[in-house]
Amino acid sequence: MAEPPEADLLRDPEAYARLLEDVHEAILSGVPAPRSPRSVVSASWQRSLAAHVDPDSGEAPLVFEPSQVTDLRAEHPLAPVLPLLRQTLVSIADDAEHMMIVTDADGLILWREGASGVLLRADRVALTEGTRWTEEAIGTNAMGTTLATGEPVQIYSAEHLVRRYHEWTCAAAPVRDPETGALLGSIDVSGPLRTVHPAMLALVTASAKLAEGQLRAHLAVRDEKVRRANMHHLDALRGRPGALLSAGGRVLAAESCTLPSTVEVRRGGGTVTLPDGRIAVVDPLDDGYLLRLATSGPTHRRHLTLEFLTDGAGSTTLDGREIPFTLRHAELLTLLALHPRGLSAERLALQLYGETGNPVTVRAEIHRLRTQLGTGVVQTRPYRLAADLDADFLRTRAALRRGDARSATQAFRGPLLPESEAPAILAERESLTAQVRQVALASADADTLWSFWETSCGADDVEVLDALCAALDPADPRLAVARTHRGRLT
Repeated sequence: MAEPPEADLLRDPEAYARLLEDVHEAILSGVPAPRSPRSVVSASWQRSLAAHVDPDSGEAPLVFEPSQVTDLRAEHPLAPVLPLLRQTLVSIADDAEHMMIVTDADGLILWREGASGVLLRADRVALTEGTRWTEEAIGTNAMGTTLATGEPVQIYSAEHLVRRYHEWTCAAAPVRDPETGALLGSIDVSGPLRTVHPAMLALVTASAKLAEGQLRAHLAVRDEKVRRANMHHLDALRGRPGALLSAGGRVLAAESCTLPSTVEVRRGGGTVTLPDGRIAVVDPLDDGYLLRLATSGPTHRRHLTLEFLTDGAGSTTLDGREIPFTLRHAELLTLLALHPRGLSAERLALQLYGETGNPVTVRAEIHRLRTQLGTGVVQTRPYRLAADLDADFLRTRAALRRGDARSATQAFRGPLLPESEAPAILAERESLTAQVRQVALASADADTLWSFWETSCGADDVEVLDALCAALDPADPRLAVARTHRGRLT
């Protein structure tokens, strides 16, 4: 199936909807389908079914009452861009008998506007303010799937996992925070299949980009206010090296120094170590911070390398020398690497042992780890890594954020610390594996799929093997290997 299927949809929407219905019934019944669902739909169905969404009786849950939604709207970062979205989308949605929907990052519908007729139809299927539309809550839908993948998506008729939504079609795009890159929510246009047009996805995507642009403009205004309000603090340094930082640590103005674009700061300020080893003091200001660089201090940074994505024991290297380590120390280093701003003993205990964790035990383990690694690697209050860090799981994470499927699969050589049963490690392991698998499948690239298949996570994955066989050139000798292994599995 082409992605998206503009030709089939435009030629005969009703016939296309019947075809999707046949595909839906066949896939869920486990019989051969007239054609394969789109890869984005297939992956979403798998996630939704794994979350135990019932295709026959699923309904979006009501999480907040209308009065509570009103309070949530006022505080949400997307509230300032609602006038822009209304101007861009609502009139078009009215003409097409559709409606505009805006959700938060958790899939909660905060705003819903459009033609009265379609709003009444939406009421009957719980497509209303205060309901949650993540894939885990209600299965495949444009809002939930775009939040799950971070990409714009259009879901047609029976591509929805839950049958009661087969008369609907929707297009959604994510909106991200211009300062942190975090998902703020999604913008969606939903309505009946008979009036849908494939250009709706492009319109929603463009509207999301316009919203992000307006948020960036608002951020620039706030930055300028912070600069004007606090510039006298920087002037008071009288030429000594320092900088004004935003509340998120972005450098707004600097004096007599070169800094990275963003500095990792803790709430309340304190001493920070910059990536090049320089020491700085960060003082809280109104809506930001003043950073003062120390005139002297250590310039040498230890270099720590963690290779924990493997079926084996992995390795830890400090300044080029391999360091023996226990599983518990590997878990500690992983958690500290994942939380560069640091963790308290209480938080580490919770992430390592769950509710039964004891901070005293964590402090003892940290003491042994610091003794083994020496000075300049693990700092306290809170516990955090102060060395230059190179970790394969962080490289994989970064590649996933960039959408670089090939780099992600190359860095991913196996599950993260496969012997660990620590709750936080287990969650990160499952999340990282699922994300790498997803981008490998979505790439349809032979080398990317081969890299993932070579790991224990992909070796016996039938869907990965099928995608790999389809992607490999008939003359590629790897095709025979993949087909032989596929045959063994069946």
